[in-house]
Amino acid sequence: MKRILLVCLTAVLAFASSELWAQERTVSGRVTSAEDGSGLPGVNVVVKGTTNGTVTDVNGNYTLQAPTTGGVLVFTFIGLKSQELEIGSRSSIDTQMEQDVQQLTEVVVTSLGVAKEEKSLGYAVQQVNSDELLKARETNVINSLSGKIAGVNITSASGAVGASSRIVIRGANSFGNNQPLFVVDGVPISNGDFGSTDNEGTNRGNGAADLNPNDIESITVLKGPNAAALYGSRASNGVILVTTKSGKKGAGLGVQVNSNVTFENPLKLPDYQNGYGQGSGGQFEFVDGAGGGTNDGTDESWGPKLDAGLMIPQFNSPVVNGVRQATPWVSHPDNIKSFFNTGTTISNNVSITGGTDKAGVRLSYTDQRQKGMVPNTDQNKSTISLNGNIDLTDKFTINATANYVKTKSDNLPGYGYSAQNVMQQFIWFGRQVDMGALKNYQNTDGTKNSWNYNYHNNPYFTLNENLNTVDRNRIYGNARATYKFTDWLSAFVRTGTDYYTYTNTGRRAVGDLDVPNGYYAEETFTFSEINTDFLLSFNKALTDDVQLSLNVGGNRMNQNSHKITGVAGELAIPGVYTLSNSKIPLTTTSEYKKKRINSMYFSGQVGFLGSLFLDFTGRNDWSSTLPDGNNSYFYPSVSLSAVLTDLFDIQSDFLSFAKVRTSWAKVGSDTDPYQLIGSVSIGGGWNDATKLPSLFVPDNIPNSELKPQFTKSTEFGVDLRLLQDRIRLDMTYYDAKTTDQIISVPVSSSSGYTSKNINAGEISNKGIEVSLGGTAVKSAGGFQWDVTVNYAWNRNKVVELAPGVDSYVLGTYWSLQVAAIPGERFGSLFGYGFQRDPDGNIIHVNGIPQRDATAKVLGSYTPDWTGGLMNEVSYKGVSLSALVDVKWGGDLYSMTTTWGRYAGVLDETLLGRENGIVGKGVIANGDGSYRTNDVVVSAEQYNKAAFVNTLAESSIFDASYVKLREVRLGYTIPNSIFQNLPFRDLNISFVGRNLALLYSKVPHIDPETAFSNSNVQGIEFGQLPSARSLGFNVSFKLQ
Repeated sequence: MKRILLVCLTAVLAFASSELWAQERTVSGRVTSAEDGSGLPGVNVVVKGTTNGTVTDVNGNYTLQAPTTGGVLVFTFIGLKSQELEIGSRSSIDTQMEQDVQQLTEVVVTSLGVAKEEKSLGYAVQQVNSDELLKARETNVINSLSGKIAGVNITSASGAVGASSRIVIRGANSFGNNQPLFVVDGVPISNGDFGSTDNEGTNRGNGAADLNPNDIESITVLKGPNAAALYGSRASNGVILVTTKSGKKGAGLGVQVNSNVTFENPLKLPDYQNGYGQGSGGQFEFVDGAGGGTNDGTDESWGPKLDAGLMIPQFNSPVVNGVRQATPWVSHPDNIKSFFNTGTTISNNVSITGGTDKAGVRLSYTDQRQKGMVPNTDQNKSTISLNGNIDLTDKFTINATANYVKTKSDNLPGYGYSAQNVMQQFIWFGRQVDMGALKNYQNTDGTKNSWNYNYHNNPYFTLNENLNTVDRNRIYGNARATYKFTDWLSAFVRTGTDYYTYTNTGRRAVGDLDVPNGYYAEETFTFSEINTDFLLSFNKALTDDVQLSLNVGGNRMNQNSHKITGVAGELAIPGVYTLSNSKIPLTTTSEYKKKRINSMYFSGQVGFLGSLFLDFTGRNDWSSTLPDGNNSYFYPSVSLSAVLTDLFDIQSDFLSFAKVRTSWAKVGSDTDPYQLIGSVSIGGGWNDATKLPSLFVPDNIPNSELKPQFTKSTEFGVDLRLLQDRIRLDMTYYDAKTTDQIISVPVSSSSGYTSKNINAGEISNKGIEVSLGGTAVKSAGGFQWDVTVNYAWNRNKVVELAPGVDSYVLGTYWSLQVAAIPGERFGSLFGYGFQRDPDGNIIHVNGIPQRDATAKVLGSYTPDWTGGLMNEVSYKGVSLSALVDVKWGGDLYSMTTTWGRYAGVLDETLLGRENGIVGKGVIANGDGSYRTNDVVVSAEQYNKAAFVNTLAESSIFDASYVKLREVRLGYTIPNSIFQNLPFRDLNISFVGRNLALLYSKVPHIDPETAFSNSNVQGIEFGQLPSARSLGFNVSFKLQ
């Protein structure tokens, strides 16, 4: 490492000494786009016939040394027409550059925030600009990427306000974290869950949801280790690079306003039967809802026939002289649908930009207010963003960004199989229950009003009394100082922070079925991460044909977190929710975590003839979470790209551009803090008399010899542009393997422990990514139709685990496990299926299907492929765009089907209600042969045997889906209409998001579901419905 740094520095100093002898003058200026006047970064500016040159910065500014007299400046940039301008006696030269349709038009932001021409890259990246992100006005920017980038798999948890989203790039490659690193303006930020859990509780969202789409200029996805190696151990799963909008030098004062309102409704609800009401065996009569009447304590719908003229006492029947009167036994087909409100999201953004010839600044404020579809749920968010830059001298520039996000919710809904999740109750909800009669959840005598007192709270009681609040404050940003020693040598120093603190509370009212004496919990969490880095950059044309760039830098990352929780297990005074109002001793915990990574890195690129590019990188991390001797790990990468059309001077009207590329990379990854040495946790007192704390030794054996896990990846690709850039085709093949995984394996109970962390296991991912786009129609009259198709095929495999370990369990729910099993895809669904004969027929006994005695792999949540189809048609200010999102393959276990059929509430359970069911399958004859099953059983018997939590196979479904993800219809009013008024670029649009489920084999629910960011996926436990969103957006500029 030291030798490499020495070579780089020696080369830099050698060139510096040769330049000092020349007699030159300084020429500076700004390069802007002829299309919109914005500054162009990455433009090559060279004094013709010399090696003196530079590239423009992020705002399009440049400075270089030129001869004292005469000279010509040459401006070149891929996708733009080259220019040659005579210097003359000028010291300041500004210019505008126009698009060249015969060249590739993209510039992308790469590792460390360096902008590069796409043609020079030897690895796959994709970029989405702000217009694409804002089309459907999605509040969580992660969801805005769905279907738009090949190889990126995004899953939204639900349609609840504040819900998290999960993002995985090129398949899971780790038994631990598989989330990519988020980097904003060159500095990492956290995308961790804000207190969400895997299977039940409250989903409070994830860190990237704090990114404000109105403030984002572009998002670039570095898809694998090959592109992301310079970001270190946290980048093994890829990197999401976010570039925010900034003030433009020389732009003058400008104001932009954006306002939108959307309305949310459930996309899909279960299909309920409306033929039979609550009860069992066809009988029901309500007395006290707890078993005092005929089956009135049951929460199933195997009761009397509805809408048949029956009169039966019910929970909302009038009581006369202490006797509950019989009322009409009728169905309420829309009782669940009527429970949900029309949610609203109102967002207003105002941004002000200003600039002089030396400085630029942008100030933005966004106010977002959401009312959820679930009654009495909300989330409000305010965001302030400040981004500025100033040239203190011709050589010294300062850039700074600061963002503040305030998030507050008075109540978020519960989720998972929990009494706090209303959808869990609705899988058992009596089909005769009048939802309107439950809105007054407390009777006049003070007792609770409910349809069932054995198993369920009144849903309105849950949402109005058992509240889950959020109060979160977050600050993130950075400051960077850049100094240009010469036109080819510069350096910057930067420090950035991501700091947030939140207080989550959960309260349960006295009278709750689970905690009848009430409950109050409070969690305060503080997180901070500070990154300080430097980079020395050398960029110079060595000859007319050879360009060399070198970067040497370092980083220190400090991460700290502190969590304090307090629980009042019983309330002394009902309705008073404070920790001091605890009837019993408080349960408290306090947890600290600290982590540091020190890093040094280098990168370089050698360009030949502007068409052949060799890139190389290296980074060494020293992690505090790994032991001495194993805490230092180096990972390199190398890539090569060749622009064939330039290299061989191909002039063709058909083939505009052709590039081949290949790359190889190795990236390391560490583990969580405090895995190396033994520790103890502090619990409650041994007894009420002493109150002395107790100490507990964890069940996991620490391992002081842990090593980093490594991912090695090889990539090949081809980029083509045809018919003068009318058609664009990018194809990539990748092969990645992650070894020495850090996993916990079981140990003998005689050791006093249950598990130990070791290095073991391997996961492989192989895949193909295709992005095909172009202009299908373009007329002289202004009509244009653009089409883009993204496709990504991935083959994921758990190659091996530790010796003697058959599976690595990621999570267990009832009798179903989500596991990593050798030879299978990651995320196997492992559980019990039906007992079958040699021909695969289900075996029945007395008409009842039998469960197999041995659990088996029933599927995997990993999809076969993902894709997206984008269409946009525009004509004279009118534009119409649509996005279809596809996820194909993978499997899903649905609890809604399991308990919905067991309870008799789903429409499939109408089958056989009158005449019984003969299950499809066979009966054993006793001599090893089988005959067709011909035994009739009741529908209730059959469904309760075939659909139960100990038998998973009956509720495993193909998770494939096709969605109409986005639609936008907009019109930009011509500026000529406003004449002398200050309004400009006024656009009015209709927007829609998650509009239709075009294809799915999963009954009753939207197959797009996620618990959190963790690896425990592929299980639906009473999912809150996803939201269909429709609304309007208005934007304009004031000048």
